[in-house]
Amino acid sequence: MKIAFFDTKPYDKPSFEKYGKQYGVSFKFFETKLTEDTVNLAQGFDGVCVFVNDTVNAAVIDRLHEMGVGLVALRCAGFNNVDMKHAFGKVHVMRVPAYSPYAVAEHTMALLLTSVRRIHKAYIRTRDFNFSLSGMTGFDLHGKTVGVIGTGRIGRVFIDICRGFGMKVLAYDKFPAEGVADGETVKYVELDELFEKSDIISLHCPLTEETYHVIDGKSLEKCKRGVVILNTSRGALVDAEALLAGIKSRKVGAACLDVYEEESDLFFEDFSGHILEDDTLARLISMPNVIVSSHQAFLTEEALENIAETTVKNLVNFQENGQCPNELCFRGDSAEDCKSGKCF
Repeated sequence: MKIAFFDTKPYDKPSFEKYGKQYGVSFKFFETKLTEDTVNLAQGFDGVCVFVNDTVNAAVIDRLHEMGVGLVALRCAGFNNVDMKHAFGKVHVMRVPAYSPYAVAEHTMALLLTSVRRIHKAYIRTRDFNFSLSGMTGFDLHGKTVGVIGTGRIGRVFIDICRGFGMKVLAYDKFPAEGVADGETVKYVELDELFEKSDIISLHCPLTEETYHVIDGKSLEKCKRGVVILNTSRGALVDAEALLAGIKSRKVGAACLDVYEEESDLFFEDFSGHILEDDTLARLISMPNVIVSSHQAFLTEEALENIAETTVKNLVNFQENGQCPNELCFRGDSAEDCKSGKCF
């Protein structure tokens, strides 16, 4: 099986080459992202392997189908960059539903602790032998209320971490998970109550039509003054302009972002010698109470191994059985189910 691997980074190759060799899958690594302009690079391959900022829209899907490329292997959990309805009957789409929920949840807590205890500022100061504590006062997490939007694998791990800090958890999910709420330290509530009562809000949900800009001007108006916003999920869950306005008005006390809604042309690349043209991101980064990391929450050795192994096994399962457990859009589903979104 030959797979065209798009948006390749140096840390991708070792684990994919290892498992590819083990299971008989050959990868051709391309540094470019998959787009309408680059899709022809997939000519002659059985499938493509893509990441979060690759484009798998209707035009790309049609071209893949025309070339006889029938597999789209996502090496990530989210699939908002794929036109799933258009994929029906044309390509099989599979993903990695869980690679390391601990990696993302731990990074979220690392961002929160860095922000509220001013660790990033302390690091910079002491490098210049400045040991002043002026402006370094933080606050205890113990006893604070954290609102967790999305209680899938990552959300549940983050909840466990927060409970370890002695925090109270208000959770929201369209489909609440069993065994999460205990009625005391963790309970499910509606979004409005979560916004109103949370000192900290952390996003761990997929990007859908319903969750698009779940943090916007209206939701921020409902929040406590000084609320801390954490987003290690999908950039477009947060209206960046509204967040910036909330920071400037002091409604938002701090923001920790590992993702950004217009990140596709920026993140994973080095622009240190260039002028950043995205004014909103530039202004966010310039704020003293904003921390931005470049979509690195997933980036641990364990996660990279799991991503590669699961992706390769997805491809092998399909080759041997005609489908795999992590497929999102089955050709066997009815068109009505697929168009309604029931098949994924």
